Amino acid sequence: MKALARPDRPREKLERVGVAALGDNELLALVLGRGRAGRDALALANDVLAAADGLLGLARTSVAALRGVRGIGPARAAQLVAAVELGRRTLVGDRSGRPRFASPRDVAAYLLPQYGARPVEQFGVMLLDTRRRLLRTTILSVGTVDASVVQPRDVFREAVLGAAHAVIVFHNHPSGDPTPSREDVLVTARLIDAGRVVGVDVLDHLILADGRYVSLQEQGALKC
Repeated sequence: MKALARPDRPREKLERVGVAALGDNELLALVLGRGRAGRDALALANDVLAAADGLLGLARTSVAALRGVRGIGPARAAQLVAAVELGRRTLVGDRSGRPRFASPRDVAAYLLPQYGARPVEQFGVMLLDTRRRLLRTTILSVGTVDASVVQPRDVFREAVLGAAHAVIVFHNHPSGDPTPSREDVLVTARLIDAGRVVGVDVLDHLILADGRYVSLQEQGALKC
């Protein structure tokens, strides 16, 4: 970064005009701290973003993939993944107050920072009380980049053990497209039928992806 005037270097720029004025590559350069031989920290940050296909891609990138970038060893790869996770947890905020969910948008706002950009598909369940307040959230299945497997018995075992009155199920699409598949709709129908048997309502199924979501309740796809 010697080619940049000192006031325009990321650290000095942050001090001068504030963190919001920095670009993605400048913020990443600050996390990296230094570059490698022949590439300063800003150039290395650009290499990482190019390999990850941008900032959203970085949120889904594994330690192993980051180590494929020249100049990123195991320590730096772990450092980057940890920084992304810290940001994710900051967005989640304090979960000790048992939030109440009045709409699919409320649910999405709670889930997306945690699960929307995961690199593999995860299927989870939110257990709710009679006032739709959160009892707990549990991940039931972790799959590949495009599939996870869940059975109704897994969902309702958690519901019964947690004394839940209702549940909301969710999973992410690592492709970045939250459009529900035919299988998503069929799985939801099976869960609703099973819920009737055990006396636990299935209120919604949310599909999450990169800051976007689809609610099967909003789409009218839940046949309750």
